[in-house]
Amino acid sequence: MKLKGIHHVSAITANAKNNYAFYTMVLGMRLVKKTVNQDDTSVYHLFYADEKGNPGTDLTFFEIPRAGHTYEGNNSISFTSLRVPDDAALRYWVQRLEDHNVKHDGIQDQNGRAVLPFQDLEGQRLLLVSDEKDSGVKAGKPWAKSPVPQDKGIIGLGPVKLTVQSKETTVSFLKDFLGFRDAWSYPSPIEGQPDIQVYETGEGGTGAEVHVEERLDLTRERPGRGSVHHVAFRVENQEELAEWAKKLKAARIGNSGLVDRFYFQSLYFREPNGILFELATDGPGFATDEDVNHLGESLALPPFFEDQREQIEASLKPLDTKEANEK
Repeated sequence: MKLKGIHHVSAITANAKNNYAFYTMVLGMRLVKKTVNQDDTSVYHLFYADEKGNPGTDLTFFEIPRAGHTYEGNNSISFTSLRVPDDAALRYWVQRLEDHNVKHDGIQDQNGRAVLPFQDLEGQRLLLVSDEKDSGVKAGKPWAKSPVPQDKGIIGLGPVKLTVQSKETTVSFLKDFLGFRDAWSYPSPIEGQPDIQVYETGEGGTGAEVHVEERLDLTRERPGRGSVHHVAFRVENQEELAEWAKKLKAARIGNSGLVDRFYFQSLYFREPNGILFELATDGPGFATDEDVNHLGESLALPPFFEDQREQIEASLKPLDTKEANEK
């Protein structure tokens, strides 16, 4: 019952077409699944990842066309990081982001680890993190057809940062219930604020970390476009997921029960400060209903939505995602 690391992060976009262009053509990630939000099939759910959509590499977006501005604050997932192979890759990314007029804060040192904070076109808070000194959870492999050279490409998800007003309950939940352990800390970039604490699970390293930031000066975040909806952590299989469901029930922690997402099985609950967590199985994976060479080209629907395909397709704005695979 040890969590293996980060499985995926799901965020919000107001424009699927622009989102697709940025994450595939600027960041060079592969769209491995074009499907719909299973809780609202009138909008897209897009999955970007490595060459095959391996667990731990997926950054996903729910399209909410009328999503308003995000007012940053507490009780939030306040950054998502993306792993790159080494420090040289970060230097490449500085130039690439500037070439595409993407706002960034320059390469910074995070307790000996090189990072590059930046934002997407909707203000999504992102961080490229170098794996040069990493020896933890294995990374993925960039897609061969990416516009970014493979030796510089994004190889998976890195740490997420949780920003809370009072860290004690969140830290206790991470360590005592989910099994995370103390790792290290680094100074807050905000003068006068406490150090940011790092916790890790599984094999540790960039693919298995949660950073906890305590901010007494902020109010609760009001999410919108460019905000993060939830973070998911990896479990081995459905049997283990069922054991986690029993553990949540025994602790009287409200949860979704087991949810079939077809590409993986899920379990949702909130930590004490209200941030949404998910546990998700490593399989069966995104090649379950599409050939691995043609992932993301057409609208994929789980079998339990196939009888609604005509209605669902009629409600969606056309989104051409085949071009990238043809290059």
